[in-house]
Amino acid sequence: MSRLDQQLAFLTEADRLKSVLRATTLCDGSRMENSAEHSWHIALYALVLAEHSETDLDTGRILKMLLLHDLVEIDAGDAPVFGDHDAEALAARESAAADRIFGLLPEDQARAFRALWDEFEANETPEAQFAKSIDRMQPPMQNLASGGGSWIDYNVTLDMFETRIGPKINNGAPRIWAWLQPRVAAFFAARD
Repeated sequence: MSRLDQQLAFLTEADRLKSVLRATTLCDGSRMENSAEHSWHIALYALVLAEHSETDLDTGRILKMLLLHDLVEIDAGDAPVFGDHDAEALAARESAAADRIFGLLPEDQARAFRALWDEFEANETPEAQFAKSIDRMQPPMQNLASGGGSWIDYNVTLDMFETRIGPKINNGAPRIWAWLQPRVAAFFAARD
């Protein structure tokens, strides 16, 4: 296969992400969001909100990570954060998916894209930490807009939210967590 054939095979495969449904609804609650929509939306979140980071960030690198990070869901599926799943088995499925999907590309792009995916998963660089924080921030924003969305479906409590999601957002985007936490707390308080 030529380089262009490989790149187009990858792009055709990436289209399958549009068929992976997530647990979160759209903001208007009209339907479930798909993973491709989620990837686009969080890339937009990062572009708009990067100025609220504690450090100077390479926004282009963040956008690349966010556009690539969920492609593994083509094979591994979406694992809702409040759902029950075996984390080790999921990580193995996602790693195998990354090998297969990025392996469709020419070798240099496959290595570069896989490295970005690995960086996002490792969550050690400032860019990866911010990207992970934004990835965790968007679903709560949609749940707030839709009247609870997946929080209702998964019987989420404020304590569950603050334990599972709070540290992940706060790690890379403490200013954003400081803004979001009281809004989420107010939502749960109003439900009690």
